[in-house]
Amino acid sequence: MRLRRSAVFLLLGVLFCLATVPVKAQIITAGPDSVRVPVNNAAADTTKGFFLKTWDKPAKAALFSTIVPGLGQAYNNSYWKVPIIWGTGAVLGYFLVENNRNYQDYREALLLRNSGEEDKYYNNERFPSLAADYQYGDQNLKYRRDTYRRWRDMTILLSLVGWGLNVAEAYVHAHMKEFDIGEDLSLRMQPNFIKDPNTPGGISPVITLTLYKK
Repeated sequence: MRLRRSAVFLLLGVLFCLATVPVKAQIITAGPDSVRVPVNNAAADTTKGFFLKTWDKPAKAALFSTIVPGLGQAYNNSYWKVPIIWGTGAVLGYFLVENNRNYQDYREALLLRNSGEEDKYYNNERFPSLAADYQYGDQNLKYRRDTYRRWRDMTILLSLVGWGLNVAEAYVHAHMKEFDIGEDLSLRMQPNFIKDPNTPGGISPVITLTLYKK
């Protein structure tokens, strides 16, 4: 009798446990009794379409300034920076063209003179220090060639640096626009100590700045 009661209670316990287990329904997609379930295409849309949809604003601003200098600043609504960037680019472009033109001019003249032919400065009274009959004419011609080549290379380097700063400025400004600068922010300045193995005692006094919300 006790064995039967134990079996009954065990069976009831198993049924109770099975009743509390969440049941997963299986949808049969084949056959005449299949059920159509609407699918949310929001997740699928994130992987399709134009790739810039998944980029944040700083990345877009940096890309725009990479393609066209100043375009990222216009995307950030900083239109007053665009003339500055374009003006800087125009100045660098002028010096690049001018320095390269002078370099090519003196280079060609030096090549002609070294081959025994007359160049434009060979008997030019306007540039007597570059004439062939001048004692240091060939050296002056070579010096000018090397100088303008150095200036041209420096202009190229400055142009690359300016282009990089233009991209960095657009990226950082887009980040700063999303930074919280509300009135509930406050700056706290207080003295503190940091570990410094190069000082006696291993501790140095410093001033810490903490930005926090009120």
